[in-house]
Amino acid sequence: MDPVSEHVMEVTAGLPVVEVRHRIAVALGAALLAAGLILVMFVLPAEFAVDPLGTGAKLGLLPLGVVGQQVDQLTKTAATAGAAGQGAILVAQEKPFQQESVEFKLAPKEGMEYKYRLDKGEALLYSWSATGPVNYELHAEPDGAPAGYAQSYEKKNASSGASGTLTAPFPGIHGWYWENTTDKEVTVTLKSAGYYNISHEFRNNQPTKNKMFQ
Repeated sequence: MDPVSEHVMEVTAGLPVVEVRHRIAVALGAALLAAGLILVMFVLPAEFAVDPLGTGAKLGLLPLGVVGQQVDQLTKTAATAGAAGQGAILVAQEKPFQQESVEFKLAPKEGMEYKYRLDKGEALLYSWSATGPVNYELHAEPDGAPAGYAQSYEKKNASSGASGTLTAPFPGIHGWYWENTTDKEVTVTLKSAGYYNISHEFRNNQPTKNKMFQ
C-alpha cells in the first residue's frame, strides 16, 4: 500500500463513515482549490498570457505567456499560408550576386533611361537619389513585346529619390526613366543589387551604353 493510502487509513481509522466521507470531501475540495489557484496564478499567465489576479505580472510570468501566444499565432499563420500555397518563395540562382553604385548627369530638361536585364522571378533591390526635382518612371520592356511597348510600375515626380524591391513578373529589361525638370544640371545616384548580368543606358541621339557584369 502506498504512503498516501496508509496516511488516509490512519487518519480515518475508528471514525464513523459519515465523518470519514466529510473529511475526504474537505481534503478533495482543498486539493481542487489548490489546483485552481495554481492554474490561475501560474499556468494561465505563463502559458496563455491571462492574468486575472495580477500575480503573473508580479512574478514575471506574464511576458512568457505573451511570447508564447505570439509564437503560437505565428505558427498558425505559417501553417495557414503553407496550406494555401503562400509559404516562403525561394528562387535559386546559378549566376553570382551583383551590386553597383552609379551616377548620371542630366542637363536641364534632359531625360534618360537605365535598365537591368532580369528573368522572371529575379529580384532587384534599389535606392536612388537626385540633387534636384525629376520626373521618373519605373517600368519594363518584356521580351517579345511590340516596339515601343512598356509596362509601367511607378510614375511620379520626386525631389529626393526612391527605394524598393522589384521582383520581375516576366523576362525583359527593367529600370527607370529620369527627366530633369529644372534649368540646372541634376545628378542622379543609383545603388542597386540583384542577379542582373547586363545593364543598358539610353539617351536621345547617343549610342546605347551596355555594361556587362561577371
